[in-house]
This record gives sequence, structure tokens and C-alpha cells, in this order.
Amino acid sequence: MQHNSYTVNCSILFTDIPLLERPQLAKDAGFDAVEFWWPFDSPVPADSDVATFIAAVRDAGVQLTGLNFAAGNMPAGDRGILSDPAQVQVFRDNIDVVVGIGGALGTKAFNALYGNRIDEIDPIEQDRVAIENLAAAGTATARIGAVVLIEPVSGAPRYPLKHAAGAVATIRRVAREHDVHNLRLLADLYHLDVNGDDVKAVLDEYRDLIGHVQIADSPGRGEPGTGNLDLDSHLKQLADNGYDGYIGLEYKATRPDTFSWIQSDRSAGATPGLARTTTT
Repeated sequence: MQHNSYTVNCSILFTDIPLLERPQLAKDAGFDAVEFWWPFDSPVPADSDVATFIAAVRDAGVQLTGLNFAAGNMPAGDRGILSDPAQVQVFRDNIDVVVGIGGALGTKAFNALYGNRIDEIDPIEQDRVAIENLAAAGTATARIGAVVLIEPVSGAPRYPLKHAAGAVATIRRVAREHDVHNLRLLADLYHLDVNGDDVKAVLDEYRDLIGHVQIADSPGRGEPGTGNLDLDSHLKQLADNGYDGYIGLEYKATRPDTFSWIQSDRSAGATPGLARTTTT
């Protein structure tokens, strides 16, 4: 069985190594592609910091397949800023930085985390702001032939998009109200499973809207084989449905050789596959 190429999320893996060294580690581990959450402390970093990040990816010889828009202070619980009326200009400025990086590195997918609900703001107003910001992000990324990803997220009680249906409704609203049509569903199989979505049904029902896929096993968010999620079956289903994009490895390392579950002969150019392994 053939599987899609993997892209290593360097924001959740290699966390004991400085961030700018991680693209090279991914390359050394046999991967040709990486993705990141927002890799800077500020939504609008200094030009020199952006240049250093771009150089780290280029020098490693890997493709940057995906990048998050600025999402606030994620360790503190933030999950995006685009639905916060007080941060509209910040998000719009961040769009320019994101598109600049994407244009330089040929990146074609950008994850826009929606943002948590804010007590003192009407959810209807937050949604209005989010839709307008997503339309702006979609318009800007379309200029470099890219898409904006909308992701259902688990583990964040105040995050409103917990299921694929909510993310898809957002995508369709942006298309309907703003005539922007390059928003896609980020199907993170771990988040979908944890939040109670029927993963198999989601992959079939929204097959034409899936713009990127990420994997981790469930429960635990560890390597494939450490939980009960039938990732092998889901990846085969995606391939059978025509998905030919990257599969993002967005899991927490639980063992020294975090890629031991991959069975491949990279030196021969074989496509990695999944093998069910015993939890250790």
C-alpha cells in the first residue's frame, strides 16, 4: 500500500533542539519536507528574524509545506487571534509576513487558528471579525497560489470549531459572503477523533474540501502505534479518495527514535508506510 509523503512538524517534534536547527534534523532523519506553527515571538517579527528562518529552511534543503498564522501565546492557552476584534490590524499585518515567507519558500498551505471565545465579546461579533479576516487571508494567499486551512482543535474548551462540520461551515460562509474560495479543511485525525467526530465519515463527506492532513495516535497524541486510532486505514481511505498531499507528523515524541514506526528504505526512494507497533 502506498502512502503520501510525510512532512515533519518542527514545532512539536525535536523540541529539545533550538528551533532553527530542526529543519536540518528533519533532513538528517530522511525527510524532505517540514511544517511549523508560527515560529516567532511576535506576529510581525524583525526582517532579520524572518530572513534567518527562511535561510534555515533553505540551507537544510527541505520544503516548507505549511505554516501557521500567528496564534497568540499558545503555551498560555491562546489558539489564534483572527476572531479577536482588538487584534484585527495585528492579524492583517501578520498576513503580509506569512505571505512573504510563503512566497520565498514556495509554501502552499497556511493554518489559520480561529481563536478562543472571549467572555466580554458577543460570539456573533467574533464570528463576523473572523470571517472578514479569513477572507483577507484567503485573498492574500491566493496571490501565491496557496490555501488557508481551517482546523477543528481539541484540548481548548473555549475554541469554537471542534468538529469538521463547524470548520466547513466557516469555509462555506467565507465563500458565500466574500467570494473567496481557497479555504480548506485541515483534517487532523487526532483532533477529530478526540472531539468525537466519525473520522471515516469526515474523510468521505468532505473529501473535496480537505487541504491538508495531520496525524498523531489517539489517545495520547503520540507516534502512530501508541494508541488505538486506525491511521493506516484512514490514510488508505484518503488515498483512495484522491488525496495526494502531504501528511503532517504532528505528534509528541514518546521514545528516543520517534520515527521507528516508519518502515521505508529512504535511500532507495521508497514511500514511507505505516506499521502498527507495540506501545513501549
